[in-house]
Amino acid sequence: MVQVRVLGIALDSLQRNLVLLKPLHEETGIGLVLPVWIGSQEATSILIALEGRQAPRPLSHDLIGTLFAAVGAELQRVDLTRIDEGTFFAEISLTTPSGPQTIDSRPSDAIALALRADAPIWVAEDVLEAAGIPAEMVDFAAEADDEERLDEFKRFLDDVDPEDFQG
Repeated sequence: MVQVRVLGIALDSLQRNLVLLKPLHEETGIGLVLPVWIGSQEATSILIALEGRQAPRPLSHDLIGTLFAAVGAELQRVDLTRIDEGTFFAEISLTTPSGPQTIDSRPSDAIALALRADAPIWVAEDVLEAAGIPAEMVDFAAEADDEERLDEFKRFLDDVDPEDFQG
């Protein structure tokens, strides 16, 4: 497993949301970035958590965090465990009064919860290798004046489809 950080949310050419994950200790432009397609509500929830903001009313992920606290559960980590025919799978690891628990989850929900709980996010190495894209295609944000890289990433998003990552 490789610990990752959330780089942000992007849109592909069909206006579908992607969450971009990058290994925690890799420098800009080095290695791979994992794009994971997510729904628009999950993208909004992740963006709110990344920006440290709160919605006027609790979102589903806020509610789940409140429920965890109410029953004495603590989110320890989330793992993106596998990819099967373009679909990513994740698990949420909790510590509860009755012992450790692992819960199946969509990656988008697991990531939104991890950001709220300040819990680490991990990706299986084979998932990163199978579905990762070169970081230099994504890490343009650190070099905002590099229009060529931005254009290259936009071309990638125009051509890529979730089916490209089928196992």
